[in-house]
Amino acid sequence: MAERITLRTIWFDRRGRGYLLQLIVLLLVAVFFAVITSNTIANLQKAGLTSGFGFLGDQAFFDINQRLIDYTSQSSFGRALIVGLLNTVLVSSLGIITATLIGFFAGILRLSNNWLVSRLVTGYVEITRNVPLLLQIIFWWAILTSLPRVRESIPFLGSFLLNNRGLRAPSPNFESPFLWVFITLILCSIVTVAISIWSRRRQKLTGKTFPITLAGVFLLIIIPLFVYYGLGQPINWDIPERTRFNFRGGFNITPELLALWIALATYTGAFISEIVRAGVLSVSTGQSEAAFSLGLRKNHTMRLIVIPQALRVIIPPLTSQYLNLTKNSSLAIAIGYQDLVSIGGTILNQSGHALEVVAIWMVVYLSLSLATSAFMNWYNKRISLVER
Repeated sequence: MAERITLRTIWFDRRGRGYLLQLIVLLLVAVFFAVITSNTIANLQKAGLTSGFGFLGDQAFFDINQRLIDYTSQSSFGRALIVGLLNTVLVSSLGIITATLIGFFAGILRLSNNWLVSRLVTGYVEITRNVPLLLQIIFWWAILTSLPRVRESIPFLGSFLLNNRGLRAPSPNFESPFLWVFITLILCSIVTVAISIWSRRRQKLTGKTFPITLAGVFLLIIIPLFVYYGLGQPINWDIPERTRFNFRGGFNITPELLALWIALATYTGAFISEIVRAGVLSVSTGQSEAAFSLGLRKNHTMRLIVIPQALRVIIPPLTSQYLNLTKNSSLAIAIGYQDLVSIGGTILNQSGHALEVVAIWMVVYLSLSLATSAFMNWYNKRISLVER
């Protein structure tokens, strides 16, 4: 006869007791939030304030100067928040990519035997890390807004114009045949990944290497360019032209976006450089000495032996820096860059729905942080050393 399951038997079973305690804690947390929510709704009703997210369909009546999708002052609050979310994702993505490049180069250069290079990088790291990020954002914004006016724009790279209104750049107009170039690029990317996987397996079995870099250049650059020119260059570039008071054509990158991008990239890059330096120093010098004894050059030793082993030390703190950069992007409100927090603040003042707007902020930043952590954890697991 099966043993009867009672609360007593569950409590004296270690695993059962653990599940029971977790269930009790979960119920207490749920009751806590239910009480808080109920009290909040009751207090809002007493104050004559409505609750809910229905206000997102109301008309916004304000403009946004930096946007990636169509938006006018007649659009809804919900669309305005989407524009702000895209602006946050844009500056965070640009900052993460640039900060990673700066951090890896600075971290490696700081270990250089060249005294001047090492000291210059050390100076950049120490100064940037010890000046508050908000001050750096305002500093770069002040520099960019003090550039010459539109009439005295600074031209560079032929078609780019820099002035106190930002950076004016050519905008591409894609014609229908460009779809084939895009399809070619996707197919070549798939083939490149397949060749890379085959090359690694072949090297493990036979020890023979395959020129994957040369194959990648041919597949990802040469073939798409051949298709691009074969179709008659299906991209028309709208070159900006100076008029009396403004520009005609192209698109504008505001000084607020540029200042925020530069500040986030250089500030986070300084911290990443120290992470990279620590990761490189964590690899035993015997690894480099063994590589040198085999005739490998210093750059090959760093790229093929030291960096792959240092990544297992670099990736975890690097993830934290990516999360910090994403959250620090909310400082954009100090210089008027209309990101999620800035636009949400405007909506909060107009609609009075403070709790709902703050809840949206919390959910969005939590989602971005969890997505970043999930990707970095997957990558960290993929490159981790497998012990036999």
